[in-house]
Amino acid sequence: MVDYYAPAPAQYYQGHDYTQQEEEWDREGLLDPMWEKQQKKTFTAWCNSHLRKAGTSIEVIEEDFRNGLKLMLLLEVISGEPLPRPDRGKMRFHKIANVNKAIEYIERKGVKLVSIGAEEIVDGNVKMTLGLIWTIILRFAIQDINVEEMSARDGLLLWCQRKTAPYNNVNVQNFHNSWKDGLAFCALIHRHRPDLLDYSQLHKGDPIHNLNLAFDIAEKHLDIPRMLDAEDLAFSARPDEKSVMTYVSCFYHAFRGHPERGQIEQRVQTPQPARLVQPPPPPPPPERDWRKDAEAAANRISRVLDFNKENEKMMQEYETMASDLLAWINRWLPWLSNRSTDDTLPIAKQRLDDYRNYRRHEKPPRVEQKAKLETLFNTLQTRLRLTGRPPFMPKEGHLVKDINSAWGRLEDSEKGFEDWLLSEIMRLERLEHLAEKFRRKCALHEEWSHGKEDALRSTDWKASGLYQIKALRKRHEAFESDLGAHQDRVEQIAAIARELANLRYPGIAEVNQRCQTICAQWDRLGQLAGQRRQTLEEAERVAERLDALYLDFAKRAAPFNNWMDGAREDLADMVIVHEMKEIEELVSAHDQFKATLGDADREFSCIAKIEQEIEHLVTSNGLDHSLLRNPYTDLVAADIRRKWGDVQQSVPRRDGQLQSELRRQQNNERLRELFAQKANNVGPWLERQIEQVLAIGMGGRGSLENAIDQLNQLHQQSLGYKPNLDELERIHQEMQENFVFENRKSRYSMESLRVGWESLITSINKTINECENQILTRDSKGITEEQLNEYKQSFNHFDKDRAGLDQEQLRAFLLSIGYPIRPGREGDGELSRLLSILDPNRMGRVPFEAILAFLTKENQDQDTVDQMVESFRILAAGKSFITADELRRELPSEQASYCMQRMAPSRDPEAPNGAFDYVTFSRALYGQ
Repeated sequence: MVDYYAPAPAQYYQGHDYTQQEEEWDREGLLDPMWEKQQKKTFTAWCNSHLRKAGTSIEVIEEDFRNGLKLMLLLEVISGEPLPRPDRGKMRFHKIANVNKAIEYIERKGVKLVSIGAEEIVDGNVKMTLGLIWTIILRFAIQDINVEEMSARDGLLLWCQRKTAPYNNVNVQNFHNSWKDGLAFCALIHRHRPDLLDYSQLHKGDPIHNLNLAFDIAEKHLDIPRMLDAEDLAFSARPDEKSVMTYVSCFYHAFRGHPERGQIEQRVQTPQPARLVQPPPPPPPPERDWRKDAEAAANRISRVLDFNKENEKMMQEYETMASDLLAWINRWLPWLSNRSTDDTLPIAKQRLDDYRNYRRHEKPPRVEQKAKLETLFNTLQTRLRLTGRPPFMPKEGHLVKDINSAWGRLEDSEKGFEDWLLSEIMRLERLEHLAEKFRRKCALHEEWSHGKEDALRSTDWKASGLYQIKALRKRHEAFESDLGAHQDRVEQIAAIARELANLRYPGIAEVNQRCQTICAQWDRLGQLAGQRRQTLEEAERVAERLDALYLDFAKRAAPFNNWMDGAREDLADMVIVHEMKEIEELVSAHDQFKATLGDADREFSCIAKIEQEIEHLVTSNGLDHSLLRNPYTDLVAADIRRKWGDVQQSVPRRDGQLQSELRRQQNNERLRELFAQKANNVGPWLERQIEQVLAIGMGGRGSLENAIDQLNQLHQQSLGYKPNLDELERIHQEMQENFVFENRKSRYSMESLRVGWESLITSINKTINECENQILTRDSKGITEEQLNEYKQSFNHFDKDRAGLDQEQLRAFLLSIGYPIRPGREGDGELSRLLSILDPNRMGRVPFEAILAFLTKENQDQDTVDQMVESFRILAAGKSFITADELRRELPSEQASYCMQRMAPSRDPEAPNGAFDYVTFSRALYGQ
């Protein structure tokens, strides 16, 4: 058979110190959610396998260890050692204390914890909780594994390799991928309990079956709880190493000391027995080589000296480490032993922070230093003992027992220090809470009393009226009620100050001073409140009398002031009238006003007497002069006196103004009658003349030449009537100078007469011009007078507003004279074409002249550029140029001169000197 206990190859494992917490915990495992899930399941099952011995269990690993109770119980079960009594409180600091006790116990077992604190466990930090449980598993389930001088993980891996070496398809190289197919678990079970499974029936290609088979057998027959899921293990790219190692360690402890009974097919051939060979006789001893012996002796001496130097170095290192550790212990012992109660709350909290820093950062390196010191001492003594040298004796006080004694005193000083410090902080917090309560009540009282003394001493009542004083009395009554209500607070302040004095509060001097200040102020407030109440009552009686005078003054002064304002306004009003009747009414009203002046003088005397009494009351009682102002009215006596004086002075001045205006209106009335008499004759004459002009312009007056004669006669008649209009202008000018702008005696104003005269002259000239244009059109276009009258009458019929024809009026006009306008879209298109000709500027109105020009063009041919060129060619006998003689011979002398002045010289090479270019001249006539 194969020797299963032969040393394994060196590449199977590497050495590792499993008393140290793994640094990669924070960087690898818990970053993968799948690994975290596997670890929570595995670690929970591992913890329950031990906790059930104590009759309990956990469900959620990060929650059930938060109070520290089950964590301490777990350590007691797996170590078999009692832990300190746990705190049973439910406060956070109780939970932190319990977790700290568990952590301290783990550290005493030589395990260094990095970045794991009690606060994280109490807060339910999954990452830190799993890290702490893994540290416990390493220390209590894996560290003690020892196989052929290999310990912890390496020893467990070597054990698995030894046990599974003979099995097919099993090659354990690690604690992750080597276990995914389940054959390694089955091989371990078969090696020790072949009766539980038939390994030969298993296949590497069915990992789920293999894993579930091994997990079920381990749970039912080996009392190993199911810590892994077959699916998670088989299908994971890289199973969690810590979970697998934890589960495998359970197999190690279950099979430790168990005999191996599994029989499997040997993986190597059994070696053949060796045959015995008779040894040859020994050769004769060689001669001694002294030179070679001297070299060996030198090597021995060097080796001994090097060994001794190493021992001396280790001794010196021990002394240095012992001195440093003892100095550190002696530095912290007085601090931990000091349990004085004279500290303030900030100092106590700082001591707690220093203590926690000591436990987390100061002490853990010293624990490691102490363990290293003991290891160094034991190693040194062993080296000396094995080489036959005397044992190492450190200097006095540096023995291991001395260090352990000092360390014990340090730990004795630690016992209860944190609990005492926490209780001291709670006591100081209660004391500080009482002091804060005192300060808060003092602040509230001082805030309430701020400005109260100044308000009670105030003389604001001297400037207050009746209703303000009543409000001040109501406010003061409310203050006195509030003053009584605040008495309880003052008594509470005094009681708290006494209690703080009894408890020896460090700041009692400041507390007493503040309390005395508040009590003294309280007494002053009571005295001032009584004095102010009496002062306000007396002020109210004076204010009631003043209020009655104010009201009487306001009732009399307001109507009297309104009367004076009206009178002053009337007396100062400008006398602006336009008729005789108006000035007569003003004179009558003024006479009635003068009859009321006697009653007004008596009312003024009463108002002045009231004002004098008010001034006497204000001055005799020392009141503010602002009270001289009446709250019921803005009127003051000085204004009343001033206005009354104005009224008395304005009455005679008004008399003179009215008499002067009366005389002026009499003269204006004469001018109105004179203007009306003449205007009523000129106005109708102008209207008749304009109607005659319009009648001539509308037609029905005979020939156009006859109409022009009639219009010229009307023009001469109008010019002869002009002196009458000039006379009216003179009268109107005089009326303007006297500011007469209205004359109800005539319906004609000067402006309307001017417009009428201008309209008459303009109509005459316009109508004459229209008739002359129509004569020109008739003579040049060959249109008859009857047609012209027909067009004009029809145009006037549709031109209602005399502004020209719009689009619809133009359509009706054209249809009335027989112009062909079709209905529908064709007619609209034709009408649009006509509008573009008749109204090229898009004015919206078509005048009669444009329509007449269009109709004459439609009725006969029009001279064109070509016709003019052809006419000149006829005169020139077919030549492209024309001479001066030809022009004088064929045209009148005036027209021939006109042409020769404007025609350009001909450029035809056949033309003689002085010939003209009639083509360019003809085109220029038509603007081409």
